[in-house]
Amino acid sequence: MDYLVAAFYRFQPLEGLPERRRRWRSWGEALNLRGTILLAPEGINAALAGDPGAVAEMVGRLREELGLETLPLRESQTTTLPFGRFKMRIKREIVALGRPEINPRQGVGVYVPPEEWNALIQDPEVMAIDTRNAYEVAIGTFPGAVDPQTRRFRDFPDYVRRSLDPEKNPKLALFCTGGIRCEKATALLKRSGFRDVYHLEGGILNYLEKTPPAASLWQGECFVFDERVAVDGGLKRGSHRLCPGCGHPLPSALTLATCPHCAETL
Repeated sequence: MDYLVAAFYRFQPLEGLPERRRRWRSWGEALNLRGTILLAPEGINAALAGDPGAVAEMVGRLREELGLETLPLRESQTTTLPFGRFKMRIKREIVALGRPEINPRQGVGVYVPPEEWNALIQDPEVMAIDTRNAYEVAIGTFPGAVDPQTRRFRDFPDYVRRSLDPEKNPKLALFCTGGIRCEKATALLKRSGFRDVYHLEGGILNYLEKTPPAASLWQGECFVFDERVAVDGGLKRGSHRLCPGCGHPLPSALTLATCPHCAETL
């Protein structure tokens, strides 16, 4: 059986979070869905998997609850459910930057569709920055992109402060897995005085979905936060698995080796 995996986010002020959590969780459980929905005063971030009809029904209900005509999705197919159960959590932020004054609704970078991304990052005047964490970058990224070497997204503001300058780095192009981290990262850059800031619309997953393999500049696999661990250029389950000791993604070829991050015997 093929299951549908759908991910989406929306920065939109939300109130009554405990009641929304109770009601929406009952919907997801009744539809036999798997995945996670994060709720915060700033919005919603969700990744769902299940029967395609059930996922579509849940998305439709959430769209109506949020008062939206459309709810952009990133979708992929899988033959096994990538989540163990259905969870709903209330958080301070739907993506944790640790800077509550940074509000994407007040201004973000320019969205660049996948069809225009290659030309942008090949412009010698543009610095491409991977906003993901170092362990994600290690298994795949765009050629020439800067790796800020962050352990978590909360480290990104410090990287900006230490390593970037609006005068020396006038054109920046950011990318992340599905787009949500770039919303806050580009909002931070705009607030910090950077003028020409761009980000990949829909993130890496949207790029891999929309870009023919022959035209793709992506190198490696893309880490995803579910049991698939990583997906390849065709959005199929990749070749990585998580180390049981430290949780780092490792190539399956290390089955009989030792994890280089924690010395755990695999």
